[in-house]
Amino acid sequence: MTSTPQGSKLSRILFGILAYVSLTIGIIAIFIPGLPTTEFILLAAWAATKSSPRLSAWLENHRLFGPMLSNWRNGKLIARSAKISATVTMLICAVMMLVLLTHNWWIYFAVAGMLLVNLWIWSRPEPDAQTSECGESSGQR
Repeated sequence: MTSTPQGSKLSRILFGILAYVSLTIGIIAIFIPGLPTTEFILLAAWAATKSSPRLSAWLENHRLFGPMLSNWRNGKLIARSAKISATVTMLICAVMMLVLLTHNWWIYFAVAGMLLVNLWIWSRPEPDAQTSECGESSGQR
């Protein structure tokens, strides 16, 4: 017997919409510098646990998203490669905005937001080498 998320049918539908919209934005964010992938995938996973056991299981077992979710659930960890990727994409986006766009207040607000998010990302602990390397720590080579 499969377990169903608790809550009203309307709340499950709304959480389901949130999960799929967040997942879609997270996938798009892989290809758009400056748009955060991790946050949208985390939001999708959270909403999926409240709406769709099937989507939740798919995210947990996904080649790209599964390790990210596992790291987050096991101590709010962010891999160094994700930190570097986020920093580089935010830096490219900020430079492009400052060079190509008219300097309005929202440009500075966006750059400040990226800076704060980047500081927060780097404040998160990283998974140790044993948990971040797929199978190599258990003697498999």
